[in-house]
Amino acid sequence: MTNGSKRKEDAHEANGGARPSSWSKALSGKSVWHEKDEFLDVVYWFRQIIAVVLGVIWGVAPLKGFLGIAIFCIINAGVLYVYFSSFQQVDEEEYGGMWELTKEGFMTSFALFLVVWIIFYTALHYD
Repeated sequence: MTNGSKRKEDAHEANGGARPSSWSKALSGKSVWHEKDEFLDVVYWFRQIIAVVLGVIWGVAPLKGFLGIAIFCIINAGVLYVYFSSFQQVDEEEYGGMWELTKEGFMTSFALFLVVWIIFYTALHYD
């Protein structure tokens, strides 16, 4: 966002306007994040959404084994990296570097992915 756009948003807030929600900022590119935790929450919840979607796909498509886990890790990390580096264009150093943003909420999403994958695979393909 340019300085002019940021000033418009700040002026709108100063005139009694409400701040845009985290999700509306998350879905629009180059948003201004006033709080560090707000953006980290968005990254965390995007990971959870990706985990559920991929878990359902992997369970329905009877994908199994290490290949499924490896593809999930690559997609999960890759999508979020593209999101914060290209779409939002945040300064990675503000959040502790690229690695900190890439691993934010990763283990929780991995556990959720495994649970959803196992449930769908077992329900559809177990004899």
